[in-house]
Amino acid sequence: MIDQQIRFSDAELQEFKELINSKLDKAKNDLELIKSAYLNDSNNGTEDTSPTFKAFEEGSETMSKEANSQLAIRQEKFIRDLKNALIRIENKTYGICKVTGKLINKERLKIVPHATMSIEAKNLQR
Repeated sequence: MIDQQIRFSDAELQEFKELINSKLDKAKNDLELIKSAYLNDSNNGTEDTSPTFKAFEEGSETMSKEANSQLAIRQEKFIRDLKNALIRIENKTYGICKVTGKLINKERLKIVPHATMSIEAKNLQR
């Protein structure tokens, strides 16, 4: 019988920790950019242009703020998921599928480091 790896080694966990921390730093910076864009007055100097254009711009600005708000919410969830992944690394449960109990493919974790399910488990959900 093939001995299946139960968890990632400490060295592998350290690699993932570094990857997640770099993604976390970038995600936090991106969130700050989204928030500053959302809070920005976005005054493009339309006071002296036609009222019709101004109405279009205000509508566009509302849509833009809604889109930015959605982006910020998604980014905050991504940051929370990354932080949870760091907790799993500390607990040495990182990379273990919450459905099958098997190790998640290392290549998948490099692409989606906050994954909690293997592709096999994701496919079972459909």
